[in-house]
Amino acid sequence: MPHRTNQETKNKSLSFEFFPPRDIEGQDKLLAGAANKLAALKPDFVSVTYGAGGSTKEGTKQIVQRLLGQKLDAVPHLSSGTTSDEDILAMLQEYQAQGVKQLLCLRGDQLSGHGQQPTYAKDLINLVKHQFQDQFNIIVGAYPEIHPDSPSAAAEFKFFKEKVDAGANSAITQYFYNAEAYAYFLEGCQKHNIEIPIIPGIMPITNYASLIRFSGKAGADIPRWLDHAMQDKQHDEADLTKFGVEVVTRLCERLFELGAPGLHFYTLNRWGASSKICANLNFN
Repeated sequence: MPHRTNQETKNKSLSFEFFPPRDIEGQDKLLAGAANKLAALKPDFVSVTYGAGGSTKEGTKQIVQRLLGQKLDAVPHLSSGTTSDEDILAMLQEYQAQGVKQLLCLRGDQLSGHGQQPTYAKDLINLVKHQFQDQFNIIVGAYPEIHPDSPSAAAEFKFFKEKVDAGANSAITQYFYNAEAYAYFLEGCQKHNIEIPIIPGIMPITNYASLIRFSGKAGADIPRWLDHAMQDKQHDEADLTKFGVEVVTRLCERLFELGAPGLHFYTLNRWGASSKICANLNFN
């Protein structure tokens, strides 16, 4: 199938997400492998996740520092659910000293049974803005298929607008495989006078069982036709990956037609499928 020309991707942003490995050996492997391979595509930034309840806080800081050392714009994820304001501000001071320019602010997991009020991404943004004004560019999450905890689509847009009004500069979506969900979300944002760039999150297809499991937790819908097609190929990784690259390439092309300003790949610390999709899209 024909794919996009260099001109069509010229003004589109490209970014990748990594998660912090458990030890230094894992960090070395990530930096020499996926981070190094994908850096060749000159991404606008790379983000680093912050495990449930801040469980990877130190690992996140270490990887961010090492990616910055490789001349990549490293963007740490930050969540407030189980971390005190004092700890968050101390962490931000460290990030600022290291040269971090952007943050990805998320709600994160909440402590249960401790009698404290739940915190949300807007609260985290307010904290950052109060202490650091506009010294950090702030990215937030967006959920075209509606966050699993949102009671309705109307509530989802209300929550999203609160994050934007608090000072979010752009957003990255949860991954999805139905482009019309993104179109619907853009229309809703227009109706709510939300004008920040909304970058689709892209999940390559390489393993059927893990994708189904993860999608169930994340609230990401797998279209019935795609589920059955992946089932048929699940025991042949090469065949599944080849099929997945083509399906996700088409999805990305459709998202560009809908006006997507760029793409953000959830790499799972792998580079093969992401790089092939980017090659199809003429990111080089």
